[in-house]
Amino acid sequence: MNQPVEIASLDHPALAPYARLTEAQLLNRLHPDQSLFICESLKVIQVALTHGLEPISFLCEAKFLPQVPDCGVPVYHGSRELLSQLTGYTLSRGILCAMRRPTLPPVERVLCDARRVAVLDGVVNSENTGAIFRAAAALGVDAVLLTRTCCDPLNRRACRVSMGTVFQMPWTYMDHYGQLRTCGFTTVALALTDRSVPIDHPSLQQIDRAAIILGTEGDGLDEALLRQCDHVARIPMQHGVDSLNVAAAAAVAFWQLRTS
Repeated sequence: MNQPVEIASLDHPALAPYARLTEAQLLNRLHPDQSLFICESLKVIQVALTHGLEPISFLCEAKFLPQVPDCGVPVYHGSRELLSQLTGYTLSRGILCAMRRPTLPPVERVLCDARRVAVLDGVVNSENTGAIFRAAAALGVDAVLLTRTCCDPLNRRACRVSMGTVFQMPWTYMDHYGQLRTCGFTTVALALTDRSVPIDHPSLQQIDRAAIILGTEGDGLDEALLRQCDHVARIPMQHGVDSLNVAAAAAVAFWQLRTS
């Protein structure tokens, strides 16, 4: 059974993951086995639990105690006035959960059975990251790879915006693009260049295993990388609009390049 613990101050030592540790400190690169992340909102927490993530504690208002999943861990609870002092608490829908970070699989395992893969290269906005994961899960993408310059998908906001799909989608970090070629993938970069073809071009529909590459907000993908890609695609625009937000563009590309 859970262990309810009433708190009267955010200075309580057990609240450090919620109240005092930064995202970088939670990540704990020096001791990966001690790394944590914060999951917020009951629906997202339930998805995480369903997919085997390990909780270490919960934090909520007293009125939400009956809704907290029984995981046999401490459940710290306090008044709304107290918890509202936590950054972002009012967006959490009442319940936070500190969880252990999972061990990420190697690239080869993530790509093993995949035919459509999203590759995030330098996407740093947490809301965009979460939205891309959600679109990938909804629109038939099999896995997600990220460069190490990307936002952490287990960032609180990314988890929330993804609605828990970061726990459903196979994902990991990659070190170089050669890993995609080794696993038999054809690369399709989204970019506005002279050599880009419309996203519905017949040549793109014939690709068996496609890696759809999405670049950083603002600057997009590096020209040197674009020269290495097998295909460069663009989404045709109207009314003088020159581009879409990266998450919106990702959703269009995922749908258009889905497997039949």
